[in-house]
Amino acid sequence: MSFCILTIGTPRRIGFISTRFQGTDGVTLEARKWADILGRMGHSCYWMAGLLDAPPEASHTAPLAYFNHPEVAAVQAKLFGVARRSREISTQIQSLKDRLKDELYCFIDKFRIEVLIPENILAIPMHVPLGLAMTEVIAETTLPVIAHHHDFTWERERFTLNAVNDYLQAAFPPLLYGMEHVVINSMAQKELARRLGIPSQVIPNVLDFETPPPGIGDYSRDFRREIDLSDDDWLILQPTRVVQRKGIEHAIELVRRLADPRAKLVISHPAGDEGNAYLAMLKDRIADAGIDVRFIADRVGEVRGLTAEGRKVYTLADIYPHADLVTYPSYYEGFGNAFLEGVYFGKPIVVNTYAVYARDINPLGFKTIEMTQLVTREVVEQTRQILEDKALRDEWALTNYELGLKYFSYSVARRKLAARLANLFGEGI
Repeated sequence: MSFCILTIGTPRRIGFISTRFQGTDGVTLEARKWADILGRMGHSCYWMAGLLDAPPEASHTAPLAYFNHPEVAAVQAKLFGVARRSREISTQIQSLKDRLKDELYCFIDKFRIEVLIPENILAIPMHVPLGLAMTEVIAETTLPVIAHHHDFTWERERFTLNAVNDYLQAAFPPLLYGMEHVVINSMAQKELARRLGIPSQVIPNVLDFETPPPGIGDYSRDFRREIDLSDDDWLILQPTRVVQRKGIEHAIELVRRLADPRAKLVISHPAGDEGNAYLAMLKDRIADAGIDVRFIADRVGEVRGLTAEGRKVYTLADIYPHADLVTYPSYYEGFGNAFLEGVYFGKPIVVNTYAVYARDINPLGFKTIEMTQLVTREVVEQTRQILEDKALRDEWALTNYELGLKYFSYSVARRKLAARLANLFGEGI
């Protein structure tokens, strides 16, 4: 099978900008995929953020751009959950904005940037001064922009009461000349148009379905043994961070109701930056349920390596082939990277019908075990059936992979990015 690689006009120097490009958060992962796709199209990609693990020769690290920088965090803490800000806070915001504009101009000049791709910083106000700085730089330079929006202010309850509505109206997101707005689901597209009158295009999260997934190799062959599981155990993988919106209590309830000693829940990621109260609640649930759950965040990394104690670190690509089932019981997702990963690696998925799944994914025909906020008897029995029936698992895997290739492959993003660039530069595809 061959795929057409699209290019448009002269190769461009493209600058990705965010608070961080590091780790396995959704924004970082999707930005890397876009950069990979754009690179294959002949463009050059460069990076600016507060935290970076991109190649130094293509990077500009601006510590003040990180949302957890002490100066930034101190200001942000006074902007939400209150209805008024002081003049002093306004002055601090403007001062941070001006310093960040200097960093943005430095980045643009350093790498002779021709196209800007702000990653989520003009959508969700995790860093208000950076959004304001980005908006002013776009207005002043009129550089072509593809603003990549993953989640918006109105999608997060914690931003409802705020003292910065004037800034949110101006910059989250702005409507400026020479901007292409990209969202990751159709619900965001409709809400952006309804609330702000801003047109946008949907480019969903994607995976490289054109390249078949790796299987179990020499490095990862011992993964089950390393986490003390046997080949006969059912490895039920929860491949997400431990945060409340992931609904991990439903995965615990599912394993409890399977009531099978082979069922072992494996949680791959840490608690993240939302505190440990949810993790503590989950551990209480696990103790009450009397089930076997493995928290293995210390054994999972972006790259292979060793822990401080000399134990092997595995990537998610090492772990997925060992899984018998993926649980994805999220209450809310902007799209659903873990869903696509489960499809890519041919694993049956138990998925909560969160809004974006129900609207953008489910109608496409994927074969999954669906739950609607409840682990019902039917969900438990369907899960038991798929775990016991390898032929059915293989049938689902083939159907789902073909749908992933059709709707969520790199070729989909490639076509849509080529169109966005063509619009910006007035060129044909």
